[in-house]
Amino acid sequence: MLGLLLSLVASVAAERREWVTFTNCQYVATKDCDGDSFRIRSGTNEFTVRLYFVDAPETNLRYAERNRDQAEHFGITLDETVRAGVKARDVTRELLREPFTIRTRWASAAGGGREPRYYSFVEVGTNSLATLLVAQGWARTKGVTATLSRQNSKDFAARLRGLEAEARAKRLGIWKSSTDQQPATK
Repeated sequence: MLGLLLSLVASVAAERREWVTFTNCQYVATKDCDGDSFRIRSGTNEFTVRLYFVDAPETNLRYAERNRDQAEHFGITLDETVRAGVKARDVTRELLREPFTIRTRWASAAGGGREPRYYSFVEVGTNSLATLLVAQGWARTKGVTATLSRQNSKDFAARLRGLEAEARAKRLGIWKSSTDQQPATK
């Protein structure tokens, strides 16, 4: 109960923080990078980010429960999930080969890595990385959301769910090998 209360307080405190923007960011390849969590550099700042609103498959089987959930969601095997995670990481790295922008509130995105990571929005030109990954079929709509300054967060989440349903119907990215033929309902 105390853990839940502390988590709620931390979440509310993070929502009150001001957005900080980093421009001219560069992707920094590390062994812990995946499609939705990776290291960035902007000037003298270097830190790990975790995307809001989306979840890309893991690149290994370290988190068995998460892997099973992802495999079930996408209608693929555990081995296919890991291969899809590696591909999602590669797609993210490719999308971020040119300078990009990060917006964060420094909300902690606890994970299994040694260093802290922070929930963030990543903008590639005029597109959000989350939108690109979901639209191309390399991530699902899931995860921590945030109050947005530029648009309604419920509208953004609904747009992502629509893009995920389209990617599933077109059998893009991970959905290409899915055994699930039904439109996304989650």
